[in-house]
Amino acid sequence: MKPLSKNVIIALLAVIVLGVVFSAYSVNGTKPTEVSVGELAGRVQAGDVVAIDVEGDTLTAELTDGNKMKTATQGSGTVEELLVSYGVTADELKSAGITVKTNTLGGYIIGYILPSLLPIVLLMVLFFFMLKQMQGANNKAMSFGQSGAREFSEKKQQVKFADVAGALEAKEELSEIVEFLKNPKKFSDLGAKIPKGVLLMGPPGTGKTLLTRAVAGEAEVPFYYISGSEFVEMFVGVGASRVRDLFAKAKKSAPCIIFIDEIDAVGRQRGSGLGGSHDEREQTLNQILTEMDGFEPNLGVIVIAATNRPDVLDPALLRPGRFDRRVTLDLPDINEREAILKVHAKGKPLTPDVDLRRVAQRTVGFSGADLMNLLNEAAIRAGRSNAKEVTGDDVLTSIEKVMLGPERKSYVMNEEEKKVTAYHEAGHALVAKMMPDADPVHKVSIISRGNAGGYTMKLPSEDRRLHRRKQFLADLAMSLGGYVAEQETFGDLTTGASSDLKHCNRLARELVVRYGMSELGPRTFGEREEMIFLGKEMHETRNYSEKTAQDIDEQVTKLVHGAMETARGIIQEKKQYLDKIANTLLEKETIEKDDFEALFA
Repeated sequence: MKPLSKNVIIALLAVIVLGVVFSAYSVNGTKPTEVSVGELAGRVQAGDVVAIDVEGDTLTAELTDGNKMKTATQGSGTVEELLVSYGVTADELKSAGITVKTNTLGGYIIGYILPSLLPIVLLMVLFFFMLKQMQGANNKAMSFGQSGAREFSEKKQQVKFADVAGALEAKEELSEIVEFLKNPKKFSDLGAKIPKGVLLMGPPGTGKTLLTRAVAGEAEVPFYYISGSEFVEMFVGVGASRVRDLFAKAKKSAPCIIFIDEIDAVGRQRGSGLGGSHDEREQTLNQILTEMDGFEPNLGVIVIAATNRPDVLDPALLRPGRFDRRVTLDLPDINEREAILKVHAKGKPLTPDVDLRRVAQRTVGFSGADLMNLLNEAAIRAGRSNAKEVTGDDVLTSIEKVMLGPERKSYVMNEEEKKVTAYHEAGHALVAKMMPDADPVHKVSIISRGNAGGYTMKLPSEDRRLHRRKQFLADLAMSLGGYVAEQETFGDLTTGASSDLKHCNRLARELVVRYGMSELGPRTFGEREEMIFLGKEMHETRNYSEKTAQDIDEQVTKLVHGAMETARGIIQEKKQYLDKIANTLLEKETIEKDDFEALFA
């Protein structure tokens, strides 16, 4: 709830309370009629008096009709004696019900002073609360330049290096930092200085933040963490002020660790802005550079930063003395994927048919976050079917869900579309099977997932760092297998091959302009640069002539047409296998690897 709305509600409540108090006084505060003692005695004799209250020298009589009468005794004896002197009998006095009230200080305060002070007290409380709210707003304004870094708490769930699978080199680099903090004398005796900064680089989901959490769990020193975007605000100078406050706080707790996540938010190369927020970002970066390695030595504070865009960082940020170490986290290989799956499989009851090694083989290119999401999707799928354990089918189906999207059960193809899709996917699978340099086919399906009407899953038998030209050419031919199969079988083409054509043409152009795998020889063409001008824009600088551009187009066309003729030759020669694969897909909708291989036995 916002402070303004709180103030409004409290003010309304105060008004209501005051209204109730004053209304009570207006109802119960009717003034009695002043009469003489003789008139009061006459009303007692007439039986009109219900009760008489005596308070000091004042008599207040309540009549049967609800009205009240008041008179003064003038200090002449007791009330009974006074009324008897006016002819009132003992029985009449008894029926009148005389009550004597003692005039104490407490009664006076409650009866007279407190009702008068209560509205004033309520107004003072309301005023004090509103003043406190205003002071809080002022304090927030004064603390605007303070750092929002949080200190890691041991009460939270800790992560150790043992909980992080894979990334052996990265863990070794970071474990040295932790050991240096725990036992600095062992290194200082050898003249070694503690690194000032460690930059974690790698694609999203490879475990940069997770490794830093492991450092926080292992290190026995204060650990502050903040995001790069928390430095920059709309007010000029706030980011630099927050950097100064962060490092001042860290120096008081030295030795300690500062973790800046997504540092590229403030660490981009300087000189690319046009004023405004870009100038503010550059001021923040300048302050970070000064604090890490400036005129004043910064001892005992280690900065760990994470980014998936190291190419856009300012060179001054990457020089030795600031970020002394750069740790690169790549996508995990098959052994690391299996280890990561075992970590995330803890707490999930798996059936014996779940082979994590097989899952690791099918998840080439998956990051650690993808693998965690994969097993989570499998557990959700098992829970949706009210199962007590996660089966192998749940895991394998979740792989396709993560890669391609959920199954589109609402999308029902008619018989003609189903047949075209079956032959299209059969063309992909057949060309991949017959090309010796193509990756093995693991699954063929005509079940719609995501934007795909069907799919052919081919996966490498082992992780590769280098790719040969023959493998690229096999991939080109396989991509055009569905296009050629439609043309050869139905004598017509559909829009189902649009994504295949896009992939094929993009790959062919990469072979020519980037990898030098064409007749143009060992040359690369064009230089890509990222320009930040009113938004993000990818700009390619042409370092070749128009004649060379025409030659590039001719080479791309030659590669694409060559791949198409290769696919056409395979499909024409092995037409019986094309029909067999398509008919099996029309019957079963999905063909797994073993069943696919059996079709060629």
